[in-house]
Amino acid sequence: MSTERPHSVSVAGVIVDDRGRALLIQRRDNGQWEPPGGVLEPGETILDALQREVLEETGIKIALPAALTGIYKNMTGLIVSMVFRCEAVDGTPTTGEETRALRWVTREEVTELADEAYAIRVLDALDAASPPTVRAHDGVKLI
Repeated sequence: MSTERPHSVSVAGVIVDDRGRALLIQRRDNGQWEPPGGVLEPGETILDALQREVLEETGIKIALPAALTGIYKNMTGLIVSMVFRCEAVDGTPTTGEETRALRWVTREEVTELADEAYAIRVLDALDAASPPTVRAHDGVKLI
């Protein structure tokens, strides 16, 4: 039996507005810009976690089901993340306990604000390729 710690599973939602922009949050804990999301809780389904995390971090309720656009593995942090393209159905973007700031960004702006490992998730969601993209990174750069 391996003594390494297990992987965690997380979700992120890329909310896209009618102008083709994506909503990014600036996290309070590390100041990084990324799509809203987080780790699944025990007993929680993937889509329930997606809806909960997006609502907690943005104040926006999303429509379900949402389209899976990519799966990403942080090779150093041992996190597998599923990213979904989402549609807002209710609420107004609001900062909160985990969110310092929110910003609607264009394709060009996302690459200026977010680390490569997070910017590519937003770009993949905007492109909404089928089948979903599968990528690996080290927490900052793609591998």
